[in-house]
Amino acid sequence: MADTQDNKSTNEDSGLINRLKNPPKCSMLRMIVIGVLGGIVIWGGLNTGMEYTNRSEFCTSCHEMQIPFNELKQTVHYKNRSGAAAQCADCHVASSKTPTDYMFKAFQKILAARDVIGHIKGTIDTPEKFEAHRYTMAQRVWERLKERDSKECRNCHDFKYMDPDKQKDRSAVKHEGAVEDGKTCIECHKGVSHHLPKEYLEQLKQGGEKSEG
Repeated sequence: MADTQDNKSTNEDSGLINRLKNPPKCSMLRMIVIGVLGGIVIWGGLNTGMEYTNRSEFCTSCHEMQIPFNELKQTVHYKNRSGAAAQCADCHVASSKTPTDYMFKAFQKILAARDVIGHIKGTIDTPEKFEAHRYTMAQRVWERLKERDSKECRNCHDFKYMDPDKQKDRSAVKHEGAVEDGKTCIECHKGVSHHLPKEYLEQLKQGGEKSEG
């Protein structure tokens, strides 16, 4: 009786090993197809959702975002002779030119949940409230840009592609100095797309930090 059970167990083990060594082609094919389709659906869904929420129309669907967007529309970053226009996501959400950018963009989307809460609570739903929080919001963005070496700026502007001969003398000198000093764009170019906070302007008047605009 014991020999029979041992033989049965041995046969089951060898059967399992044989199945692992020679899996049914149909099952393997089915798993591959399901895996590929699943990956397409998951990645496609995430990417579609991310790109949908990157549209300026989506950002400005919250009425308080009309304030900074109307400021952007008055700048050269929105309307210019070349027709190259920056949208909200170009400066506030990293583009996905590299896999690390994509991860950062996803992280920014998670942080955006804070904006949703602010919208629900009406934190900046009037021009007066927006002004009261402008400096805090601006500092948050400036710090993030500096930490990332102004990656969002450098997606369009890069020192190595600049032609100093086509720049004003002052700009050429400033850019040359920035390269030598290892400065990043936001350190000199604050307020290029939105109004500067009154607290920051007060610092400029007092001879503190300087912005090239």
